[in-house]
Amino acid sequence: MLDAALVLAALNALAGLLGALRWLRSESSASFWIAVRVGQAAAIAYAVLTGVAYLANWQPSNKLFYLYALLPVAIGFVAEQLRVISADHVLAARDLEDAAAVGRLETVEQQGVVTAILRREMGVMAAAALVVCFLALRAYGTY
Repeated sequence: MLDAALVLAALNALAGLLGALRWLRSESSASFWIAVRVGQAAAIAYAVLTGVAYLANWQPSNKLFYLYALLPVAIGFVAEQLRVISADHVLAARDLEDAAAVGRLETVEQQGVVTAILRREMGVMAAAALVVCFLALRAYGTY
């Protein structure tokens, strides 16, 4: 369980830091999105591993371990919801009703809207990955 917590922390730290760097530079990054998905899959795998350990009567030294081990899945779910609504916020800030309204803009303006949406999504997911990293380190510490 200890090694798995550190792997979870490392994967999410990588995704979070890569996302933060790309966010600061306003650059898109396929590798960031892959890293985020790998980190989310690792969080689910760690939660399943924790559940299996619990069913096998394994007991951590501190019951907070379960909170820190399972919360990353909830963080990922909430982050995905925030990512989905981030496009609506960008469109509303520019007084655009929907994606069709973006299509009626000049090409440069369209690119600006798309960049703003992608940047906001990246920021949300990078922050979530860093929170999951912190939680995994806390799980490690409460083992």
